[in-house]
Amino acid sequence: MALSTQSLPSASSRRRQVGTHLSEINVTPFIDVMLVLLVIFMVTAPMMQSGIGINLPQAETDTKPAEEGLTLTVTKDQYVHIGDSTININLLERRLVEYFANRTKKVLYLQADESLPYGVVVRIMDITKKAGVEILGIITEPIDVIKDKRK
Repeated sequence: MALSTQSLPSASSRRRQVGTHLSEINVTPFIDVMLVLLVIFMVTAPMMQSGIGINLPQAETDTKPAEEGLTLTVTKDQYVHIGDSTININLLERRLVEYFANRTKKVLYLQADESLPYGVVVRIMDITKKAGVEILGIITEPIDVIKDKRK
């Protein structure tokens, strides 16, 4: 059994070969993953910011909340929302009394869908007055004057 030392690579040459292959990091998969995540966030971000969908009635004057107050939203399906939470209309008075208990200014802004029956809006306005709301504002959408002149 003869042993040849020329065919086996030395330990130092083996280290150099391994070192040259590991010194370069391939970042292409990392960039691909980051671009996919960026696209996912760009598509889903607008969906997360959508609020309660209502069609406000239009008026010539612009009526947006001028001072701080609570905004009450009523959808066309007669769901009542305070902020992001849905409230049963029978519990609305109690919830408003709790909200305005320690406040000096009792200001409420009502934004109701334009397709709601008038009686529902009056009922909600009555509930807010029973709860002790001093100022009740109704939020509308301004009419585009330029479009009206063209008609």
